[in-house]
Amino acid sequence: MKRPPLNRRLAEFGTTIFAEMSALAASTGSVNLGQGFPDTDGPEAVAEAAVRAIRDGRGNQYPPGPGIPELRTAVADHQRERYGLAYDPDTEVLVTAGATEAIAAALLGLVEPGDEVIALEPYYDSYAACVAMAGGTRVPVTLRPRDGRFVLDLDELRAAVTDRTRLILLNTPHNPTGTVLTREELAAIAALAVERDLLVVTDEVYEHLVFGGAEHLPIAAFPGMRERTVTISSAGKTFSFTGWKVGWVTAAPELITAVRSAKQYLTYVSAGPFQYAIAEALRLPDTYFSELREDLRAKRDLLADGLAQAGFEVFRPQGTYFITTDIRPLGEHDGIAFCRALPGRCGVVAIPHAVFYDHRDQGAPFVRFAFCKRTEVLQDAVKRLAGL
Repeated sequence: MKRPPLNRRLAEFGTTIFAEMSALAASTGSVNLGQGFPDTDGPEAVAEAAVRAIRDGRGNQYPPGPGIPELRTAVADHQRERYGLAYDPDTEVLVTAGATEAIAAALLGLVEPGDEVIALEPYYDSYAACVAMAGGTRVPVTLRPRDGRFVLDLDELRAAVTDRTRLILLNTPHNPTGTVLTREELAAIAALAVERDLLVVTDEVYEHLVFGGAEHLPIAAFPGMRERTVTISSAGKTFSFTGWKVGWVTAAPELITAVRSAKQYLTYVSAGPFQYAIAEALRLPDTYFSELREDLRAKRDLLADGLAQAGFEVFRPQGTYFITTDIRPLGEHDGIAFCRALPGRCGVVAIPHAVFYDHRDQGAPFVRFAFCKRTEVLQDAVKRLAGL
């Protein structure tokens, strides 16, 4: 073979760190606080809704390409009731195979080869691969730790914008740092997007997982942003059915058309019966969402306190279900080596931040732990980590 079979755009991407660490957890019998999925299922009523849809023959064959009307309407109602954002369910809502497909379809549909895409670093690992598949050039703007949280330097963001910049890829609440962008930060990003005529693709899958005084604010609600923003969310994180892979996009009709043009050649459609179940889930009472937040806040505090007692510097997250730590107080500096050794040292698996950076040295000392697990699992992990 004259050249390697792998497309050069994807040559830098191998097996994901999540697959590596999950395999390590299984082979060592470790507590897996690496990959971000719950170890319990979501509400029984939502599961029963999926079973009922299957038995009633709804969604067992191909659903409509944009998604079933019931779910598109539920998404539109959710955006209006919670954020005051009005979307037409027929022309401004698109159902996808989870948020990951939505991100891929948005970038494939909106980015031309050579366009620059600004992403906040560290970033969810699929961002880099999707920008590469679209032929774009990713431009990282680094969030840096300050006063207990990871902070966006707005001057650095402005300086990153060039005549080739096509869009800004946002994620708030932010994985992996747990930062929730403030009203002031979002207003500045919005003003920059309007001034430089940029699109914004915003990943808001953790929108309901915010704690304390933090507040999730969709950037689409800021002046001048509705017509230039592609908002992405999904059911997996909010309802603890990550395997169902039900996500959605809300945007102006011309942006939805661009995203759908790519999406129809990826999965075409997916998750038929589950779409009916998530349409019901989005209509759960507010008590469901508040109880979910409170449960996760307690788990966050349990793990954060244990990590601090074990010697880590802990960045207590404002949102998501991940805790970022600094390993330097433990005398460590290489997060990748630390995470590969951690199962053997104390039987716990975590994820190194470095894999979420272009500037790997910036992320080298940081390690992410997931707290979306049963309380007894987190208590076991805390006991094991105390051995460090």
